[in-house]
Amino acid sequence: MMIASALVPVFFVMALGYFAGKRGIVDNVNIKSLNMFLMMFALPAALFTAIASTPRDVIVQNASLMGVLAISLLVVFVVMALVQYKLFKLGQADGAVQTLTVSFPNFASIGLPLLVGMYGNQAALPVAIAIATGSVTISPLTLTLLELSKNKGDEGGSKVAQFLGALRKSVSKPIFIAPMLAVILALSGFQIPVIASKSLSLIGQATAGAGLFLTGLILSAQPFRINGNVILGVFLKNIAQPLLAAGVVRLLQVPQPMAAQVVLLIGIPAGFFGLVFGAGYGSRPAVAGSTLVASSLFSIVSLAVAIALVAPQ
Repeated sequence: MMIASALVPVFFVMALGYFAGKRGIVDNVNIKSLNMFLMMFALPAALFTAIASTPRDVIVQNASLMGVLAISLLVVFVVMALVQYKLFKLGQADGAVQTLTVSFPNFASIGLPLLVGMYGNQAALPVAIAIATGSVTISPLTLTLLELSKNKGDEGGSKVAQFLGALRKSVSKPIFIAPMLAVILALSGFQIPVIASKSLSLIGQATAGAGLFLTGLILSAQPFRINGNVILGVFLKNIAQPLLAAGVVRLLQVPQPMAAQVVLLIGIPAGFFGLVFGAGYGSRPAVAGSTLVASSLFSIVSLAVAIALVAPQ
């Protein structure tokens, strides 16, 4: 029931978006407005309120959690990027989208109901930390690759200058600025005014639903195919990444229940951020959509195994 309560709502909202796109109720090609709403307003607001309201000592206590998450995300991101560009020969933008799809779990939609159902309301903090960690590590790297692909025809400046220019653009976006500013405010002990927090929370609550609906829209315009890239992506996301997290947890001797929580978070299936990011740059690779669906379906098995192994008895 715990797994069903986490996955069924996700597939339901994605299915709504897919149905709306297939039937022509909502345009599944011209999705820039919905994407801009999500990336410029809803998601940054959700990240900001979740992190800024966290007490400073709690953030310090969860430093090891952030470390394990960062290692688990970055290692798979680098491996997946090399595979996309060297083995499967994907274009820079499509490869970046597929890489983020595999390396960034669906924390926003599955993490909260999964962990809160197992550990209570206090488990909302690890989920917020997980989203923030991905937002300040692999998200800006992906945006940098997408910016480079957009400016590929420009010959001005060296490769280093082009990379730094793309990186500057990626870290100037709200999706990066919001969680970074929230961390600074939380560590400084500054209390966000209640009316500001409620205002941002109101729009932030739309993040998961809008993101999944948008993902369904994108998938409705693409074929679903299983190939070597999809199979490898599911293996890395659903099996290799949580095993890596479990190894790092053991190496760093992370205490319980934090150790179990981070393994469960990393074991969550592929997320929609890759496709959402790519939509803003005209990149919608079918392989990323197929990987997203396949990873979510396989997680019924992989998450069940993870819960059986690490869940509190």
